[in-house]
Amino acid sequence: MKIAVIGIGVMGSAIAHRLIEQQCDVYVHDKSQDRISALAAMGATAAASAEAAVAACDFVITSLNTADIVESVVFGDDGFVSVGSSEKLLIDMSSIDAGRTAQMAERLRRDCGMGWVDAPLSGGAPAAARGELTLMVGGDEQDVERARSVLSFLSKNITHFGAPGAGQTVKSINQVLCAASFLAVAEAVRFAEAHGVDAAMIPAALAGGRADSRILQEFMAKMAHRDYSPTGRIDNMLKDLETVQAASLARRIPMPVTSMIADLHRMLVAGGFGPADSAEYMRLFDLAAGSRV
Repeated sequence: MKIAVIGIGVMGSAIAHRLIEQQCDVYVHDKSQDRISALAAMGATAAASAEAAVAACDFVITSLNTADIVESVVFGDDGFVSVGSSEKLLIDMSSIDAGRTAQMAERLRRDCGMGWVDAPLSGGAPAAARGELTLMVGGDEQDVERARSVLSFLSKNITHFGAPGAGQTVKSINQVLCAASFLAVAEAVRFAEAHGVDAAMIPAALAGGRADSRILQEFMAKMAHRDYSPTGRIDNMLKDLETVQAASLARRIPMPVTSMIADLHRMLVAGGFGPADSAEYMRLFDLAAGSRV
């Protein structure tokens, strides 16, 4: 099984590394030569272009930041549509707009016969490394069944929601819930500190209760210790929240909580924290308090 991974940032690198560990034949391409070299040292094959990677492989995974970038990589001047065929399958694990995804999937099928499965993820790089991602999938039934042979290396929780774009819709819902949870946990940490309670003890105390969650368990102690080691990017979360806002405005769906949370993300990005981890939300509360407790 030969798999091309195009876009090897934090998530793409974790995905490629996991596939290499599972003895897959992985080809990688990215704008960063350092990232390519790092994965080549682990056993990946470096590809000079996305077109070269796809030409050599049966499956293509894209992990890119925006729909515009995905469209450029697939259909641009050096896009891999030129080497696509019905024998190959694109699995887009980016988080992008559902409508654009459906349009591009139709275009790819029309132009070269290649199928498109959108499989945005939840769980971050640590879950990818363990093969425990949560995947929300859209695509034709036959394409999704083919994709499972690859996705099963990365996840045991794969849900097919419908036609191309359906996975991206559910990913948007996931991001709304996650963003609200991150900020709620940060608020709770600050509240605990103000009352002299060790916030790092709270996740164990609440385990199994209604307030329990993966974000509570993974991030409350991290936030309490001001551990800002990267597991995801605030600017990526803002990008996803803005995608949700655009879709909700188009359908006149009120989402007041999401709008407020998006504004707080914009404050952090404007302050230079876009590339930083979600634990950096604590800076908002430390700033409001005047200093860290």
